[in-house]
Amino acid sequence: MNPVPPLRRLPLALALATALPLAAHADPAIQSHDHAPVDLDAVEVKATPLADDAEHLMRPVDVLAGEKLDDAKANSLGETVAKLPGVQSSYFGPGVGRPTIRGLDGARVQVLSDGLGTGDVSTVSVDHAVSVEPFLAEQIEVLKGPATLLYGSGAIGGAVNVVDGRVPERTTAEPLQGRAELRGGTVNDEKTGMVRLDGTSSDGRWVFHVDALHRETGDYDIPGYAESEHAHEEEHHDGDDDDHDHDEHEEEGAFGTLPNSAIRTDAGAFGLSWVGERGFLGASASLYSTRYGVPGHSHGEEEDHDHGHDDDDHDDDHDHDEANAHEEGVTIVMDQRRYEVRGGLDDIGPFASLKAKMAHTDYTHTEYEGDEVGTVFHSTSTEARLEALHSPIAGWDGAFGLQWAQRDFEAIGDEAFVPGSETRDVGLFWIGQRDFDPVRVELGARYDRNSIGVDGATRVVNNAEVAFPDNDFDTFSASAALRWDISDDFHLSFGLDRAQRSPVAEELYSSGLHVATGSVELGDPTLDVETANRAEIGLHWHSGPFKLGASLYQARFDDFIYLADTGVDDGGPVYLWTQEDARFTGGEVEGTWTFAQNASGLWDLTVFGDIVDAELTGSGTRDVDISVPHGDHSHDYTVTLERSGALPRIAPARVGGSLDWSLGAWRASLGAIRYMEQDDVAANETPTPGYTLVDAHLAWHIDTASGGSWEVFVDGSNLLDEEARVHTSFLKDLAPLPGRGFAFGIRSYF
Repeated sequence: MNPVPPLRRLPLALALATALPLAAHADPAIQSHDHAPVDLDAVEVKATPLADDAEHLMRPVDVLAGEKLDDAKANSLGETVAKLPGVQSSYFGPGVGRPTIRGLDGARVQVLSDGLGTGDVSTVSVDHAVSVEPFLAEQIEVLKGPATLLYGSGAIGGAVNVVDGRVPERTTAEPLQGRAELRGGTVNDEKTGMVRLDGTSSDGRWVFHVDALHRETGDYDIPGYAESEHAHEEEHHDGDDDDHDHDEHEEEGAFGTLPNSAIRTDAGAFGLSWVGERGFLGASASLYSTRYGVPGHSHGEEEDHDHGHDDDDHDDDHDHDEANAHEEGVTIVMDQRRYEVRGGLDDIGPFASLKAKMAHTDYTHTEYEGDEVGTVFHSTSTEARLEALHSPIAGWDGAFGLQWAQRDFEAIGDEAFVPGSETRDVGLFWIGQRDFDPVRVELGARYDRNSIGVDGATRVVNNAEVAFPDNDFDTFSASAALRWDISDDFHLSFGLDRAQRSPVAEELYSSGLHVATGSVELGDPTLDVETANRAEIGLHWHSGPFKLGASLYQARFDDFIYLADTGVDDGGPVYLWTQEDARFTGGEVEGTWTFAQNASGLWDLTVFGDIVDAELTGSGTRDVDISVPHGDHSHDYTVTLERSGALPRIAPARVGGSLDWSLGAWRASLGAIRYMEQDDVAANETPTPGYTLVDAHLAWHIDTASGGSWEVFVDGSNLLDEEARVHTSFLKDLAPLPGRGFAFGIRSYF
């Protein structure tokens, strides 16, 4: 069987191919498109109730929109934002990539869809994809540093808000407008088509939104072997057999193409709103369905490397069938249905505006081992949020907020390493700001009550069955920020935060083999709340053709929750969720110089760099008793954990830059990023070599008489065809990044 077998094709690609020329010849009276470059500093950030642009927002933020977003779009959200300063991707193959912000990821980085949680379970396991499609986004906002004040404990490391506009909040500029794109790719035989339409009825009261996307890719090309030399030496090391050497690696190892790395994704939505003079009320329904391989993983070891598909001739040979199933590896089918209701009303007594939104999500994630269903994860979640922007109180503009969420989660199968759970969370917050010219101050506070129940689930400890306890947590977060406008061209910002995060179900209750990481994962039901105290200073300067931004920060964590390598191997390396004090220290800098604007075009040079150092700050060692479950009994160990040293999978330092040019209908860029060697590693973690990724973009667009425009583009990635292994990834020794590739296509705006 193919890792990602042929599936029913949507007629979307054909529909898009038809829609593009129709759009270009539509009625000129209803066409409008302005494809001028977007000033990202002037883009309004929607992730905060106190609306402001990226230039004036006091908390550190980066925004992707317009041409910058078009050039950055990738198959996963993590890869789309991975070139922003301080942001990288967890990368678990091309189908999975969660943003890593300043060295923090997973349950510490909240992914949002227009201000509400996505409802997926991407934090439960590193092989679970985020259910957000970057190609359908209007803009993507990255809040760096704690965003717990706005979005609760799951945002202690930051938040990524994907603005898609699926529930319209205002009328469109023209009765009908939209965009469409067809693209192909060489490195993975990509075929992607998308379309988005927004329109307003003739009476100006009803506004609708429609979007759809279909993507198919094959296994992607790699510069060399899928398996790193280190992984090969570990796997084939045998003191009694010297024949298992690098020659065997060359004969048997995957080379040139990464097996089981294909993707198929379908996404779509319909939204409808009534818009009045003082407010709006609308709803939307959306789906996200994807099937992707998990490269580098199979559920067993086998010596049979026959790639044929003639199992009918071997029905009596169970071992052969099992070997083929193992060789096919693991594929994941994910399906999500989401329903949203949103409304807003202006000028209500003491409130300048009230906004309410609610989303209900049904999510299913099925892991296939060959043809067989392995484990099924199902989650049903509901989240509601109310924001009330109040009139000035003693000179303070501000907003009250109430957030409520619940999630019912279950995992079914022999490899369900996390028991089913019910999570409930209620949060109340206030955020306000006041001008003391030339200083502006922002203050905020939030309280959350979080409850997790496990419905009587049990685990085996010291050969006895023990019930998991239910847990309740109270967290409190507060922040203060100051912006000092020293001049029109130069300002400083200061931030202080105290943020708390309650443990999540996988940290508390994991107990068994976690196939995605090839390890045994053990939770600790006695984990306590973790607390981060952060200080940050930033500067922003612009003068004429120069622009510079920089920041330095340090976050000190009390009771930081992390996954420790115990050094025990019992059906796989054994990892334990545990706590220790930790410190994150880092900085980011980005500068742009517009060094020419003449007959040769507009030329910009941008350079950036980022670094983060993360380490445990305890002293000495401590002994911990652990129990590895094996059916109705356990293997019990006493392990010794270091209380100091580097934390695992911390993003390496980077420096990069790009040269951007535009002239008339043309624009182009050439960029490079150097990822440094990461040799500051945790116990039992291996260093990762450095690498350089070079990319280029070329686009030509033309405005039509109807008011729209067309754009033809070619994008090149990893132009040096360099072997690149992502240190933040559990798959770094099994799945390098794609090799040299080119994406090409056509966009239409109307």
